Amino acid sequence: MAATTSDHGILVAVDGSPAARVATDWAAREAVLHRLPLKVVHVVESPAVRMWPEMAMPAAVTESLRRRGHEYLSAAVETAQRATGVEDLAITTELLTAAVQPTLIDLSGEARMIVVGCRGLGSIGRRLLGSVSWTLLHHAKCPVAVIHDEDPLMSEPVSKAPVVVGIDGSPASEAATAIAFDEASRRGVDLVAVHAWSDMSYYELPGCEAAALLREAEETLGERLAGWQEQYPDVRIERVLVMDRPAHQLLEQSDRAQLTVLGSHGRGGFAGMLLGSVSSTVAESARMPVLVVRPS
Repeated sequence: MAATTSDHGILVAVDGSPAARVATDWAAREAVLHRLPLKVVHVVESPAVRMWPEMAMPAAVTESLRRRGHEYLSAAVETAQRATGVEDLAITTELLTAAVQPTLIDLSGEARMIVVGCRGLGSIGRRLLGSVSWTLLHHAKCPVAVIHDEDPLMSEPVSKAPVVVGIDGSPASEAATAIAFDEASRRGVDLVAVHAWSDMSYYELPGCEAAALLREAEETLGERLAGWQEQYPDVRIERVLVMDRPAHQLLEQSDRAQLTVLGSHGRGGFAGMLLGSVSSTVAESARMPVLVVRPS
């Protein structure tokens, strides 16, 4: 993976939920793939403190929450070892008593990637992100991987699935492209490069010719891929160019992928596809893992 921050390893936040278990499984395999250490963290934050910050948490409550937190961490270590089959995988754990969101944002500054679980609501569920994953997507200091709890883990068919990347020419999508090529190369799979450049069909754009728009899109995509193709000659590229809503097209492509990599905070307009709203929508609604990257 191309470094975008300090390379201290893969960080995963756990809370004892099924979503956190799946996130830990994925994070452990990612750590092995990149030969990086895995750090598992649980942050204790009392609900009472969130509602009444001025009140001290009773010692008995603190101790109970910390004891349960240590159980979560122990279970996560077992999950990571079982997922990878690597007994000597470098794993560290940390339990902190603090506010969850700012603590994880701070920790993200020392990580190559932070991984969070997201509880799925099924095919009709939307706006699936919890407050923690939403906050990290917008404020983390490293790439954020969102793993839904219906992820089928790394079954053989999934392990052969491609990596998908959204490309729009922005600095954010350039950073995402760098990571996507590296992820595809390490996995030995194809890369699907998606360029969708409008929320409207060409029938709704007066004076625009579909052929001209397609030629422009092909040129943009070709320019953005050229250097990376030379750097990663082992990665076969499938190009997808469509005049479609970016989030809609990326969600469709993500269904056949093992990982979708997106930039966040790209520019708007016809040339800009990877706005924060698009990356958030895909991260919320995709069934498979999504990795969101902001330019450094």
